[in-house]
Amino acid sequence: MKNKNDEMELDGRLLNHVKVGAYVEVVKKADQATGTLTDGVVKRILTNSRKHPHGIKVMLDTGEVGRVKIIHDEN
Repeated sequence: MKNKNDEMELDGRLLNHVKVGAYVEVVKKADQATGTLTDGVVKRILTNSRKHPHGIKVMLDTGEVGRVKIIHDEN
């Protein structure tokens, strides 16, 4: 994906864009119906495949688990 400045946007569906220590927003399993996002710092990456259509699953530093929807920085 490209933004208006032609810079590459980070995509939460691609494993190589999600890094430990990155500040992200995830949707937890319990919040999938509402789409409520939870923000935090990636502690562990739980998805092994290179890409996932619903987002890479991560554990935040708070222990919460969800799929990455927005990456604010990649550390």
